[in-house]
Amino acid sequence: MKFQEITEKEYRTFWENHPLKTFLSAPEIAKLREKENWETNYVGVKEGKKLIAATMLLSHERHFHKKEFYSPRGYLLDWNNKDCITFFTEELKKYIKEKGGYIFRVDPYIIERQRDIDGNIVEDGVDNRDSVKHLESLGFHRTPIEDTEQVVWMFSLDLEGKTEEEILKEMKPNTRNQIKKTEKFGITVKEISYEELPRFQNIMVETGERKGFKVRKLSYFQEMYKLFHDKEEVKYFITELDLKKYVDGLEKEKKEKIDKKNSLSDAKYNDGAKKNLENEIASFEKRIAESKEIMEKTGKEVITLSGSMFMLIKPEVIYLSSGNYEEYMKFNSQYLIQWELIKYGIENGFKKHNFYGIPANINEHPKDYGIYEFKRGFNGYVEELIGEFELPITWHYHLMKMIHKIRSK
Repeated sequence: MKFQEITEKEYRTFWENHPLKTFLSAPEIAKLREKENWETNYVGVKEGKKLIAATMLLSHERHFHKKEFYSPRGYLLDWNNKDCITFFTEELKKYIKEKGGYIFRVDPYIIERQRDIDGNIVEDGVDNRDSVKHLESLGFHRTPIEDTEQVVWMFSLDLEGKTEEEILKEMKPNTRNQIKKTEKFGITVKEISYEELPRFQNIMVETGERKGFKVRKLSYFQEMYKLFHDKEEVKYFITELDLKKYVDGLEKEKKEKIDKKNSLSDAKYNDGAKKNLENEIASFEKRIAESKEIMEKTGKEVITLSGSMFMLIKPEVIYLSSGNYEEYMKFNSQYLIQWELIKYGIENGFKKHNFYGIPANINEHPKDYGIYEFKRGFNGYVEELIGEFELPITWHYHLMKMIHKIRSK
């Protein structure tokens, strides 16, 4: 085995054909980081002329002119090949030290133990705890989950070999009903252009302020668009509702209920049916009034409900970011957008729809458990990655830790 620097072209070819490929390990992410003063190196291990392992190394200067090195979703290799992992790590330590690095971080794209839809361990399922132990034997320390840079817990749905009908049938009844309702309402899903990205950003800002999370700047979404969109590897969507058409539909349904109620005789046995119809009519009247109020308030017949960002790099569709206008959440448009992208994944040969982040240890009902419940409704399974690890390179690692600890206090 031989460790060496490789070209971006060599790395990209290897990445394109690797089963652990994901958008975070794409060379485009390096170009995004370079705009924030990170540097990029590509390194790998060869057996003869064949590349058997590779990783993208990002680095930037921290205190005392020492550099932090990070490999997003590295290494790309066979995680059962312990000799290769050991060799690669030992050579990386030397390489990073020569480059002025004091720490190396990595967050492999492999699950720790296979889990089911409820987050329970699958007996005799995939188990990568040996990989965790091996990394720790090489000097890596596991980062506490609250300090990891990337998502550790995810929720996914397999698409390979399934039809739309099969996936729809396997969903929770409420999720299936919500999708049907959004279609009935006439909600539409629209892919937006680069020039329209501020619309998506506005939704994200409103959602972030409401839920208390930090929202990326518009420039991030614009750069991601420029880097990935030409190959259709990123798409931004908004959902819209034509209120006039929606009200016309409600008026039609309301009339049908009124006609049905009027067709019933005054016989005692019709009292229950009449009462149910009266409640339905009242519900239609309420929704009609609310919709007309929105039109009057906004001066618009077509309103924007929500927005979502998806990464589409095979083998998976990743639901990366989303937001909703609070006053329009009752229309549940996010159900429709997920369904549209699930159908897109099936039609275009994706193996998995990854709903991405969920709270850790969901079987303990943590904060934001509702995020998991929403995604769970589509059916699928929980995935817990092995997490982030950091490897001390020089004694400066311990000094930096002490500085960060003091500052955090």
